Amino acid sequence: MGFEYGEYKINILDTPGHQDFAEDTYRTLTAVDSVIIAVDVAKGVEAQTRKLMEVCRMRNTPVMIFVNKMDRDGKDPFDLLDELEEELKIQVRPLSWPIDGGQRFRGVYNLYEEKLNLYTPSKQKVTESVEFKDINSPELENYIEPNQARKLREDIELIQGVYSELDLEAYLAGKVAPVFFGSALNNFGVKELLDCFCRIAPSPRPVNAEEREVKPGEDGFSGFIFKIHANMDPNHRSCIAFVKICSGKFERNVNYKHIRLNRQMRFSAPTAFMAQRKETVDEAYAGDIVGLPDTGNFKIGDTLTSGEDLHFKGLPSFSPEMFKYIENADPLKTKQLNKGIDQLMDEGVAQLFTNQFNGRKIIGTVGQLQFEVIQYRLLHEYGAQCKWEPISLYKACWVESDNAQELENFKKRKSQYMALDKEGRDVFLADSSYVLMMAQQDFKDIKFHFTSEF
Repeated sequence: MGFEYGEYKINILDTPGHQDFAEDTYRTLTAVDSVIIAVDVAKGVEAQTRKLMEVCRMRNTPVMIFVNKMDRDGKDPFDLLDELEEELKIQVRPLSWPIDGGQRFRGVYNLYEEKLNLYTPSKQKVTESVEFKDINSPELENYIEPNQARKLREDIELIQGVYSELDLEAYLAGKVAPVFFGSALNNFGVKELLDCFCRIAPSPRPVNAEEREVKPGEDGFSGFIFKIHANMDPNHRSCIAFVKICSGKFERNVNYKHIRLNRQMRFSAPTAFMAQRKETVDEAYAGDIVGLPDTGNFKIGDTLTSGEDLHFKGLPSFSPEMFKYIENADPLKTKQLNKGIDQLMDEGVAQLFTNQFNGRKIIGTVGQLQFEVIQYRLLHEYGAQCKWEPISLYKACWVESDNAQELENFKKRKSQYMALDKEGRDVFLADSSYVLMMAQQDFKDIKFHFTSEF
């Protein structure tokens, strides 16, 4: 969704961090210029957050961290900072600091602006913001209890001794993450985060295409499709393709070149989103996200331009972690099942592999819930029924080699483990870590990739 904040337009692409999320969550991160990671003060860094952070590292994306639910009991803030550095492999620099926590949570001290923000439970707004250039002033005790004031002074002194000042260049290079504390449900601590975000986060950044670097300030329009959502409106069997604008200005009813299809396309109803609401947009600029009605013309990674032939890079598929055979439960609906699988795979919900040994279709996902989502959507959106059959696999690896003979030998030796992905690329389906390790040792000239971006 997009919204105005002060004099800025902010576009938010939400990526759920819980365990059962789709692969397109990863891919969404390729369309952002900076990231805010929300961390639960009690749970700390969760497994999926680590994976999302890997994608940020691959692209040196600037990261901020918001430690949420400070009004509930949780971990010690210093222990949490250590955990963030260790788990996310990034240096941190607190820019606000909590005064107590849980039932006794009293607010935060904003180190960035040298202000004290006081928290009142069950209120939907920050009650007071008091400037405090000198935290050692005895006036502090007028606002918080003496023992809380003493602890805050000790904590701030420790922070200034242990953590160096925020280096903006290091933040923009994705090497250090500012950390804020608050309670989002109570709208507390969020304003400080947003104010700092507007001040230091990057505007739309240059994007690498295979041909050259594309800068946001260029006159010519360019953008790439990073997400496709089928049947967004159940009343119409339509898809929406989301395009990230990389340069220039996008205009409604203007012809743009679809590079892969090598043809001109015009969009009469491009949309912008604000939560559940959508509205038609007449124009959009670099950094904006626009939804384009799609009748099957787009794939993830497709490029639209004013005319220049550009191919944007960096829309990976990641090696799935769960695999199942997909079988048709209703032979009379084979056509609907195939169409449904094709559309859902184009959407990036999961990945399809066709086993070269027995011709069976295998679905790979990054979360268990996706199997249920696929089954439900096939039935309710396409009228097709599927059933799942177990398959024991450890990892799917894309394989390539400059030595054609070596690759051919490998495919023959491992014929029952070889598959093709949706784009027809060779994939090795290893059934254990030992089998994968032995294959890597025995075939030195074969490159094993755990993302399709190579």
